[in-house]
Amino acid sequence: MTSPAIRIVRLASPVVLTAALVASCSSDKSTNSGARSGAGPGTVGPIAVSAGDKNCQVGRSTLPAGRHTFEITSSTSQVTEVYVYAPGDRIMGEVENIGPSTKRNLIVDLPAGAYEVACKPGMVGNGIRTALTVTGQAAPAQTLDENLTAAVTSYRTYVETETKALVDTTATFVAAIDSGDLAKAREAYPTARLHYERIEPIAESFGDLDPLIDMRADDVTPETPFVGFHALEQLLFEKNTLDGARPLTTALTTNVGKLSTLVKTVEFTPLVMANGAKSLLDEVAKSKVTGEEERYSRIDLVDFAGNVDGAKYVYAALRPALQEKKPELVTALDKRFPALVNLLDTHLAKPGDQGYIAGSPYVSYDALTPEQIRALAVEVDAISEPTGQISGVVTAG
Repeated sequence: MTSPAIRIVRLASPVVLTAALVASCSSDKSTNSGARSGAGPGTVGPIAVSAGDKNCQVGRSTLPAGRHTFEITSSTSQVTEVYVYAPGDRIMGEVENIGPSTKRNLIVDLPAGAYEVACKPGMVGNGIRTALTVTGQAAPAQTLDENLTAAVTSYRTYVETETKALVDTTATFVAAIDSGDLAKAREAYPTARLHYERIEPIAESFGDLDPLIDMRADDVTPETPFVGFHALEQLLFEKNTLDGARPLTTALTTNVGKLSTLVKTVEFTPLVMANGAKSLLDEVAKSKVTGEEERYSRIDLVDFAGNVDGAKYVYAALRPALQEKKPELVTALDKRFPALVNLLDTHLAKPGDQGYIAGSPYVSYDALTPEQIRALAVEVDAISEPTGQISGVVTAG
């Protein structure tokens, strides 16, 4: 069994584009360091964010509506991350895996409203938060050229197709559990996870919905019970039981259905796409290559592949525009994506192979040697920086 191939589907009619829904980080070499704004106090330059172990200082407390670049400098003693949250912790932008003494940029579109900038030393908890107010009306979005219009249309089709596949494979997974078939449920689990991981940044943009689907045991509090895929993963692979699964399967079905409905309301932009691709690769570095996420089933390489698939699709869709605007970036990414995929494919497995897991095209994370894990981490680092440049390129005038 191999991971499903990425397909680009282009539709004839363009979609309407508005402000960014989700964002991640752009490289500190980004070509766009300004802001796009409309009525109100006028344009502003980059906003400095100082992320420390005990502070999260933001250079401005008010901004005009529009596109802004946050220039983040870390003075932490540990890896940190920075988020821009709308009410309900809806993610407008995020930068993960910021090492000590590191600078990163975040480009994000912000309509009028109340926000919080959160710095998370150690990449845990609710973070140190600073209020941010955005006022006025953003300037009309620039008309996209043919390449970017086609890319956005293609990506919308991809996300909706993957969401439909997630609904279907989750239904198969849930049906196996509800029928009491433990082995069949374990085998169905990896496929559902693959489809979720391909579109993870979209789910993250809907506030509490992503935790309800994808939370870890670490996130459990007296007010927040353990639910979602990983609660079921623990039952299936660690506790070896289906007892108590029915409320979890019911909730998972409901929340995946909500995601399917909400995805249809999303208005994508090239910035959403570019930042989502970087977010996916940050997820690989943060929780997939480390073996943190699938701690009971050990199918981390399936999640790894899903994140890479999603990022690669974005790059493929945006490639014609990137070729026109910055061909040297295309040259770099044309090498880096195949190198990463080819390395990941060295860990494909079939029944009888050491580390084989039923339903997974890849070996168990526990079958990897430290050297193999380091090799994967090196390739992820190598592709992360050029992928981070995409947002600056597609938003440049």
